[in-house]
Amino acid sequence: MSARDNLKVWHHHIENKSQSGLSDQLADDAVFHSPVVHTPQAGKPIVMAYLSAADVVLGNDSFRYVREIVDDQANMAMLEFELELDEIHVNGVDIISWNEEGKIQDFKVMVRPLKAINKVWEEMGKMLEKMKG
Repeated sequence: MSARDNLKVWHHHIENKSQSGLSDQLADDAVFHSPVVHTPQAGKPIVMAYLSAADVVLGNDSFRYVREIVDDQANMAMLEFELELDEIHVNGVDIISWNEEGKIQDFKVMVRPLKAINKVWEEMGKMLEKMKG
Protein backbone atom coordinates (compact mmCIF):
# COMPACT_ATOMS: atom_id res chain seq x y z
CA MET A 1 0.00 0.00 0.00
CA SER A 2 1.11 3.55 -0.64
CA ALA A 3 1.53 6.17 2.06
CA ARG A 4 -1.64 7.83 0.77
CA ASP A 5 -3.59 4.58 1.14
CA ASN A 6 -2.15 4.03 4.62
CA LEU A 7 -3.02 7.60 5.54
CA LYS A 8 -6.67 7.01 4.56
CA VAL A 9 -6.75 4.14 7.05
CA TRP A 10 -5.23 6.41 9.73
CA HIS A 11 -7.81 9.13 9.07
CA HIS A 12 -10.58 6.55 9.34
CA HIS A 13 -9.25 5.68 12.81
CA ILE A 14 -9.14 9.36 13.82
CA GLU A 15 -12.77 9.79 12.76
CA ASN A 16 -14.05 6.60 14.44
CA LYS A 17 -11.64 6.02 17.38
CA SER A 18 -11.82 2.26 16.85
CA GLN A 19 -9.39 0.48 19.19
CA SER A 20 -9.46 -2.69 17.10
CA GLY A 21 -8.86 -0.57 14.00
CA LEU A 22 -5.88 1.06 15.68
CA SER A 23 -4.47 -2.28 16.78
CA ASP A 24 -4.80 -3.62 13.23
CA GLN A 25 -2.72 -0.68 11.95
CA LEU A 26 0.26 -1.22 14.27
CA ALA A 27 3.27 -3.39 13.48
CA ASP A 28 4.30 -5.73 16.31
CA ASP A 29 7.63 -3.92 16.57
CA ALA A 30 6.20 -0.39 16.23
CA VAL A 31 8.03 2.47 17.96
CA PHE A 32 6.47 5.60 19.48
CA HIS A 33 8.42 8.82 20.06
CA SER A 34 6.69 11.03 22.60
CA PRO A 35 7.25 14.78 22.87
CA VAL A 36 7.75 14.37 26.64
CA VAL A 37 9.32 10.93 27.16
CA HIS A 38 13.08 10.77 26.57
CA THR A 39 13.36 7.22 25.23
CA PRO A 40 11.46 5.71 22.30
CA GLN A 41 8.64 3.41 23.40
CA ALA A 42 8.95 0.12 21.50
CA GLY A 43 6.46 -2.66 20.91
CA LYS A 44 2.83 -2.80 19.85
CA PRO A 45 1.31 -2.87 23.39
CA ILE A 46 3.07 0.30 24.59
CA VAL A 47 2.49 2.14 21.29
CA MET A 48 -1.18 1.13 21.48
CA ALA A 49 -1.37 2.51 25.03
CA TYR A 50 0.14 5.87 24.06
CA LEU A 51 -1.97 6.30 20.94
CA SER A 52 -5.14 5.22 22.77
CA ALA A 53 -4.45 7.75 25.53
CA ALA A 54 -3.82 10.41 22.90
CA ASP A 55 -7.18 9.58 21.29
CA VAL A 56 -8.87 10.50 24.58
CA VAL A 57 -6.69 13.44 25.65
CA LEU A 58 -6.17 15.14 22.28
CA GLY A 59 -9.09 13.79 20.27
CA ASN A 60 -11.62 16.37 21.39
CA ASP A 61 -14.00 18.25 19.08
CA SER A 62 -11.40 20.93 18.36
CA PHE A 63 -8.77 18.48 17.02
CA ARG A 64 -8.05 18.87 13.33
CA TYR A 65 -5.26 18.15 10.91
CA VAL A 66 -4.38 21.37 9.10
CA ARG A 67 -1.58 20.25 6.77
CA GLU A 68 -0.22 17.02 5.33
CA ILE A 69 3.01 16.17 3.58
CA VAL A 70 3.01 12.68 2.08
CA ASP A 71 6.02 10.80 0.68
CA ASP A 72 4.82 7.67 -1.11
CA GLN A 73 8.37 6.62 -1.96
CA ALA A 74 9.44 6.59 1.71
CA ASN A 75 5.97 5.38 2.81
CA MET A 76 5.63 8.15 5.39
CA ALA A 77 3.60 11.25 6.13
CA MET A 78 3.83 14.34 8.30
CA LEU A 79 0.54 15.67 9.63
CA GLU A 80 0.29 19.03 11.36
CA PHE A 81 -2.52 19.27 13.90
CA GLU A 82 -4.17 21.86 16.11
CA LEU A 83 -6.55 21.70 19.05
CA GLU A 84 -7.58 23.48 22.21
CA LEU A 85 -6.93 21.70 25.50
CA ASP A 86 -8.25 23.46 28.61
CA GLU A 87 -8.11 26.79 26.76
CA ILE A 88 -4.51 26.20 25.67
CA HIS A 89 -3.76 26.21 21.94
CA VAL A 90 -1.83 23.07 21.00
CA ASN A 91 0.03 22.86 17.71
CA GLY A 92 1.89 19.71 16.77
CA VAL A 93 3.08 17.27 14.17
CA ASP A 94 2.59 13.53 13.77
CA ILE A 95 5.27 11.85 11.65
CA ILE A 96 4.12 8.37 10.66
CA SER A 97 6.12 5.70 8.81
CA TRP A 98 4.60 2.47 7.55
CA ASN A 99 6.29 -0.84 6.78
CA GLU A 100 5.84 -2.81 3.54
CA GLU A 101 2.69 -4.47 4.94
CA GLY A 102 1.06 -1.08 5.52
CA LYS A 103 1.45 -1.28 9.31
CA ILE A 104 2.60 1.71 11.35
CA GLN A 105 6.29 1.13 12.07
CA ASP A 106 7.25 4.47 13.61
CA PHE A 107 5.12 7.25 15.09
CA LYS A 108 6.70 10.49 16.28
CA VAL A 109 4.81 13.37 17.89
CA MET A 110 6.15 16.89 18.37
CA VAL A 111 4.17 19.59 20.20
CA ARG A 112 4.51 23.33 20.70
CA PRO A 113 4.47 25.79 22.46
CA LEU A 114 5.95 24.96 25.87
CA LYS A 115 2.67 25.66 27.66
CA ALA A 116 0.99 23.10 25.39
CA ILE A 117 3.72 20.50 25.94
CA ASN A 118 3.29 20.84 29.70
CA LYS A 119 -0.49 20.47 29.43
CA VAL A 120 -0.24 17.44 27.12
CA TRP A 121 2.31 15.84 29.47
CA GLU A 122 0.02 16.39 32.46
CA GLU A 123 -3.13 15.06 30.76
CA MET A 124 -1.40 12.11 29.06
CA GLY A 125 0.14 11.08 32.38
CA LYS A 126 -3.28 11.06 34.02
CA MET A 127 -4.82 9.06 31.17
CA LEU A 128 -2.02 6.46 31.06
CA GLU A 129 -2.35 5.94 34.83
CA LYS A 130 -6.12 5.61 34.48
CA MET A 131 -5.68 3.04 31.70
CA LYS A 132 -3.35 0.94 33.90
CA GLY A 133 -5.91 0.72 36.71
